[in-house]
Amino acid sequence: MLENIHTALLIYNPASGRRRHRRFAEVEEAVRILQSAGIAAELAPTDRRGAATTIARQAVVNNTDLVIVCGGDGTINEVVNGLAGSRVPLAILPAGTANILAKELGIPWDIPAAARLISGSTTHRIALGSVMNASADGDADPAHGCRYFMSVAGAGPDGEIVHAINPELKDQTGVFAYWAAGARQLFQYRFPAMDITSVENRRNATLLVVGRTVNYGGPFKITTGANLFDNEFEIVAFDTQNRWRYVGALLPLWLGRLRSVRGIHAWKTRELTCAAANGSTIYAQVDGELCGTLPLHFRVVPDALTLVVPATANK
Repeated sequence: MLENIHTALLIYNPASGRRRHRRFAEVEEAVRILQSAGIAAELAPTDRRGAATTIARQAVVNNTDLVIVCGGDGTINEVVNGLAGSRVPLAILPAGTANILAKELGIPWDIPAAARLISGSTTHRIALGSVMNASADGDADPAHGCRYFMSVAGAGPDGEIVHAINPELKDQTGVFAYWAAGARQLFQYRFPAMDITSVENRRNATLLVVGRTVNYGGPFKITTGANLFDNEFEIVAFDTQNRWRYVGALLPLWLGRLRSVRGIHAWKTRELTCAAANGSTIYAQVDGELCGTLPLHFRVVPDALTLVVPATANK
């Protein structure tokens, strides 16, 4: 049970994902549900990209009891970057185009139903992933700051897909925009090689997935050995430059048998650097949002966030 939580700030993105025409009514219903549980929630809608980070940082300054985010992976990522390092708890009401964290925690994709779970939840301190620019010799370059992520990061084809997404199509069709961009990139992308370096392993690959969660996106699970409550990443890399081997990997991926594909490598680590092997421009993403180009340094940051976890979640 949540203790000493009497007030909350509910940050929501009115323009994200499916059922947006019903979003405000559902959010208002969530506020009433929280009020009946003894939590007075104030609404804080976002109005631009990055606004959720600013709002969350102010909530920390104001010593808010609880921050609740209603949105997709991108909105959650913004709020996480505002709360990282603080003790203010974060709860999730699923919305948006996709919501990996809701799947990971078993939170229903129904805003009022998810709100009913909050008062009976518990809090857990968890690690976050962080990504920052890397220097030419592969070391992290903190001068440019870092970006935190909750669920998954990647470089190569998935970074290129996020870079190529049509924003208007995403607004109109949601996850279909990712499928459309993925289909295009499967036949347009050149699969440039990159060097992945960690203490445990070193690989030359064309795809990198850095997972804190089992779920990846849509119905897919790639980093199936990852655990949100552990202080490490699971890394999955694919070493082929042959696009037809990528096509051939789609069915095993759909069936949950990606590890059986030749050229797939998986290991666990707390820190790694990824750089383009031949000077190509290779895009990377965190939680479904573009985060720049290689070289990048990924690191687990322990004890970084207080997460509100439903009693029914697998931990």
